[in-house]
Amino acid sequence: MDLTIKTSLKENRRHGNDSFPLASYWIDQNIAGAPILECHWHDEVEFFYVMEGEVLFQLDTDYFPVKAGEAVFIDSGEIHAGHSYNNSTCMYGAVVFDSQLLSSSSFDHIQANYIAPFLDRTKTFPVHITGDSRWERQLLFQLRELLSICDQGDLGYELAAKQQLYAMLHTILPQGRHVNRSKGLNNETKSLRLKKAITYIQLHYHQPLKIAEIAGQIPMSEGQFIRFFKSMTRQTPIEYLNSYRIRRAAELLLDPSNKISSVAMDVGFDHMSYFVKVFRQQMNCTPSDYRKRMLHAGAESLKV
Repeated sequence: MDLTIKTSLKENRRHGNDSFPLASYWIDQNIAGAPILECHWHDEVEFFYVMEGEVLFQLDTDYFPVKAGEAVFIDSGEIHAGHSYNNSTCMYGAVVFDSQLLSSSSFDHIQANYIAPFLDRTKTFPVHITGDSRWERQLLFQLRELLSICDQGDLGYELAAKQQLYAMLHTILPQGRHVNRSKGLNNETKSLRLKKAITYIQLHYHQPLKIAEIAGQIPMSEGQFIRFFKSMTRQTPIEYLNSYRIRRAAELLLDPSNKISSVAMDVGFDHMSYFVKVFRQQMNCTPSDYRKRMLHAGAESLKV
C-alpha cells in the first residue's frame, strides 16, 4: 500500500498511474489532537474509512463525526479534511481513484445505465456510510475488501479492485440507496473562495505572506477574511500557513544533506527559534529529532 500522506491542498500528484489511476493509503495518526487529514481537494473521488478512533470530518462547509467502522465518500473537487474528535487518535484507510476508471470502452448498456449516472453524480454513493442498514453494512464490507485487495497487491489485484468497485455500485442500485449530488453541495461560493485563498498560500508559502495579501485574492477585508477562513477550516490563516510550512519542512528534512537552518528558510521561516517552536508544537518533537527518527525508521525497514 502507498503510505505517502496526502499533503497538498489542490493535489497535483497522480493517484496510481495512467494505466490504473487508483491508489490506496493507510494512515495511523497516533498524536492525540493532531489534524487527521489536512484540508485539501483533488479531481479524483475517494472513499475514507475509519478503522480506529473517531474523526470530525469536513466536507466543504459541512462537519459531521465519523466513528470507527464508518466511511465517507468524497466526490471530485470537494474540499475535505479530518479533525481530531474528542482528542482521540485515529487510524484510517483511503482509496482514491479516477472515476473514469469504471467507464466502458463504448457507450453500451452498462455505461448508459450505471456508469454514466455515477459520473454525472445523479446516482452516486451517499456521503456518510454508517452501517445503520443492511445494505450499508454490505457496502462497508466491500470497502474493507477493496482496501485489503490494494494492500496485498497480489498479481492481478487491479482486476479484483475494479471488480470490487463495480460490486459497490451494484449495492447502491436500488432506489433509496444512491443519492443525486449533481447540483453539488451548499455554499459553493464559499468553497470556491476558500480554494482560491488556499491555492495562493500553497503557491507562496515560502515567501513572506501577510493576511491582507491573501485576503485580497478573494477579496475581503483582513478581519472579514480571518473570520471566514476560521469558520471554514477551524484554523486561522496563520495557523494554516504555519501548518503547511511544517509539512513541507518535514519532507525536506528526510534528505540528510539539507541543513535544518536552510530548511527553515526554504519554507518561509525567518527565525530558526520560531521554526523549532512551531515544528515542536505540530510534530511533538524538534526538527533534529524528527530527522533522526525518520532516518532510523527508514534504515530499519531496509533490514526487514
